[in-house]
Amino acid sequence: MRVFVTGASGWIGSATVDELLAAGHEVTGLARSDASAAALQAKGARVRRGDLDDLDVIAKEAADADGVISLAYRSDLMQAGDAAGLLRLPAGDADLVRRAALLHDLGRVAISGRLWEQPRPLTATQWEQVRLHPYHSERILARSQVLAPLARIAGMHHDRQDGSGYHHGASGAEIPAPARLLAAADAYQAMTQHRSHRPALDPAAAARELEAATRAGRFDPECARGVIQAAGQRPSRSRGSWPRGLLDREVEVLRLAAAGLSNRQIADALVISPRTAEHHIQHVYAKIGVSTRAAAAMFAMEHGLLR
Repeated sequence: MRVFVTGASGWIGSATVDELLAAGHEVTGLARSDASAAALQAKGARVRRGDLDDLDVIAKEAADADGVISLAYRSDLMQAGDAAGLLRLPAGDADLVRRAALLHDLGRVAISGRLWEQPRPLTATQWEQVRLHPYHSERILARSQVLAPLARIAGMHHDRQDGSGYHHGASGAEIPAPARLLAAADAYQAMTQHRSHRPALDPAAAARELEAATRAGRFDPECARGVIQAAGQRPSRSRGSWPRGLLDREVEVLRLAAAGLSNRQIADALVISPRTAEHHIQHVYAKIGVSTRAAAAMFAMEHGLLR
């Protein structure tokens, strides 16, 4: 097995488990300094320095490590990059999603393999250990200057829009768009993979489950639809699938308000009374937790509602 190795000063390379042990290091996928890199080289480890031009190659090499992510799962997660294209995210964000999809589960190496293969339900203590793997992923990536931009994205792949996820416990606009997309892609693909404690879902069933979780407020609707579409399924736009439980008409009002229209102009555009437009505005404010149009416009932008 070849593991990922990185150091705080930006050194990147790889070595076999035997090479790491020969150099006196624990097999955690982490060499702590350039001195460690030199020691690995002295023991015959294949070591190289990496930069942004090598990042895709390095990410794929790291993702190939046994016990981190299967080749099939890695391939499926690249649909996150396809979804980024469908959602027309900026090129930089699309690259973040694609690379973070390869590396988001690196932290699994810090968790006992027995827990991942355990067929019976996890105990509370075991579950807390498993929930730490995004934290470990973020720490590993953050130690490299080259991979640090991926750290927070990878570390938030289990955070949820309603705040119910881990390890940050972030919600809504606190979760950047690339992380929201990766979270939806990871959830969808996890459902289509066999696990020791449950069978895999077929793609259509996984899409329905993802949409149900989105309606419950756990995933960004636009990101979930992008993932479903990238997976070759047909997304639905059912009532209540918008973030924070917003209704279709409320999203229409929010978009117009974000564009700078007054209540009367919103009423004219939607053929409703100004009083009704005001009620919609107040309901939107209450649901998304803001009190000004500027904050509402920022929420709409952060959640991709302006499209």
